[in-house]
Amino acid sequence: MAQSIENHGIVGNLRTAALIGLDGAVDFLCWPRFDSPSIFASLLDDERGGSFELTAVLDDARQRQLYLPDTNVLLTRFLSPDGVAEISDFMSIGDLDAGSRLVRRIKAVRGSIHFRMRCRPRFDYARLDPEICVKQADTVIFTGGDGLALRLRASVPVDISQGAALSEFDLAAGESASFILEDASHGQDSISADPGYVSAAFKETSDYWRHWVRGSTYVAAGVK
Repeated sequence: MAQSIENHGIVGNLRTAALIGLDGAVDFLCWPRFDSPSIFASLLDDERGGSFELTAVLDDARQRQLYLPDTNVLLTRFLSPDGVAEISDFMSIGDLDAGSRLVRRIKAVRGSIHFRMRCRPRFDYARLDPEICVKQADTVIFTGGDGLALRLRASVPVDISQGAALSEFDLAAGESASFILEDASHGQDSISADPGYVSAAFKETSDYWRHWVRGSTYVAAGVK
């Protein structure tokens, strides 16, 4: 079941934004612009809306969300006596090809942890199911109406079933896995194929937002 609206963080790239729940699921995202139809809308229809789920399988886990200081990089933490996991979510800014990308990196902070991922886009406000998913090496391609095609690039093995990309994997403490959702029109050899892309995009995006914050003149009420 999708989280209620107040249990969501938001990440964006100035062209669109994604709502991400405390459970690690992307519950709403219009692609590639704010005024485009949705590709994920489980916030409105949990059964048909589509979502991008990423979660740590931990008993009695508490979830917490916060932003990396002075950035729009969202951290979702899973806290349990058996282990601690963290998702870093951001939409890249500054890519040389000006592509729109949602980058998701999940890490086992403490303990050996089992994770699950399911990416199930539903195009045009869930009026169009994606065409058959085409698996190419470490990627899955989702195609829909009006020529829209999305690529999911993963650092762990991915299977496909009923219009969704699925993965279950284990990470030891300190290990991480990443998932990149992007416009497939940039080609299989887009900049996100570089093994160092996720780390470089994380730094580029964080630096952008920190530079933006430094230009702000906002002062909170009561603060001098």
